[in-house]
Amino acid sequence: MIETFITDWITAIWAMFTDGRKRLSILYLLVAVVIGLGWLSWKRGSRIQVAMLQLFNPSLWWARSAQTDYQLLILNQGLMLLFKPLMMGKLVIVGSLFLTFHNLFERPVWDSLLPSGLVAVLFTLCLFLLDDATRYGLHRLMHLWPMLWAFHRVHHTAQVLTPFTVLRTHPVEAVLFAWRGILVQGICIGVFVFFFGQQVTLLTWLGASVFTACFNITGANLRHSHIRLSYWPWLEKWLISPAQHQLHHSTAPQHQLHHSTAPQHWNLNYGAVLALWDRLGGTLIISSSTQKLRFGLLDQQQHDQQLSQLYWCPFLDFRRALYQWFSLKRRRVSYQESKT
Repeated sequence: MIETFITDWITAIWAMFTDGRKRLSILYLLVAVVIGLGWLSWKRGSRIQVAMLQLFNPSLWWARSAQTDYQLLILNQGLMLLFKPLMMGKLVIVGSLFLTFHNLFERPVWDSLLPSGLVAVLFTLCLFLLDDATRYGLHRLMHLWPMLWAFHRVHHTAQVLTPFTVLRTHPVEAVLFAWRGILVQGICIGVFVFFFGQQVTLLTWLGASVFTACFNITGANLRHSHIRLSYWPWLEKWLISPAQHQLHHSTAPQHQLHHSTAPQHWNLNYGAVLALWDRLGGTLIISSSTQKLRFGLLDQQQHDQQLSQLYWCPFLDFRRALYQWFSLKRRRVSYQESKT
C-alpha cells in the first residue's frame, strides 16, 4: 500500500509538469520564459544575455521563500492524495441535479434546436465564466473572513514570487478550491445535460478547456514572478495582467495608503482571468510600471518560511478567529438582551 501511495505521489508530481490541463506544464513554463525574455528585451531594452540573467536570477529562484514553494508543492501533492476520498464526485452532483430537474420539470427536448457546435461553445463559455467568477468570490472571502484568511495567509507569506508560488497553499485552502471546482463543473454539466443531452461537449485545446489553455499559454505563469508584465490600461479593465496580480501580493496595506496619493494594493485584484468581477466588486486596480513592490506580509514572521509552522500555525489562527467570532456574537446577544 505504501509503495502504491509513493507511486501515485510521484505520478501526481510528474503530471504537474506534463499535463496540459496544469498551469505548471513544461509547455506553459517555456512559453512564459519566451514572453518574459521578449518583455524584458522590448520594455527595458535588455540584451538577451542580460534578460536571461534577470529572468533566472539565482538570488530569487533559490531564495528561502522560493525553496519553501518547492517543498510545499511536493508535500501538498501527497497530502491531496490522502484527502482524495473527501472530494465529492462530479458525477454525484450531475446525477443529483438531473434527477432534481427531472422531478420538478418536464425535460425539454432541445437536443435538435441548436447545432452541436453552438451547444459546445455555450457550455465551454458558461463553465469558464462560472469557474472564474467563483474563483474570485472564494478568493475574496479568504481575504475578508479571518477564519479563512488563517489558511490563505500561507500563500501571501511568499516574499519572492516564482511560478511555483501558485501552489504555495495550505492543504485546507487546496481542498476548498477543489470542492469549488467540483461543484462548478457538476452544476454546469448537470444543467446542460438536462437541456441538451448528448450534445454537451467541452471545447478543448492541449487537453484543457480552450479558455484555460489560452490563459496558460499567454503567460499565466508570469503572474507569480518578478517580471512586471502589464497590459494597456483599457485591457486591464477586462483581463487581469501579471503586474496586476503582483500588486495583489504587495505589502502596501490599504489602511496606510488610504489618505495618500499612492495606490491601495491590499485586498484588491482578486480575479484569476477576467477583471470584470473586480470591477463589479469595486476591487480593481490598474498596474503601473513605476511602482516598486515588496512581496509578503507586513506582519511577516520568522517562521513563515518553515514548513512545520506553515502547516500548523493556520489551525491556531483559525481557532483564535473562531473564538473571537463567538465572543463577538455573545456580546451582541448580551447587548440585545440588556436592551429588552
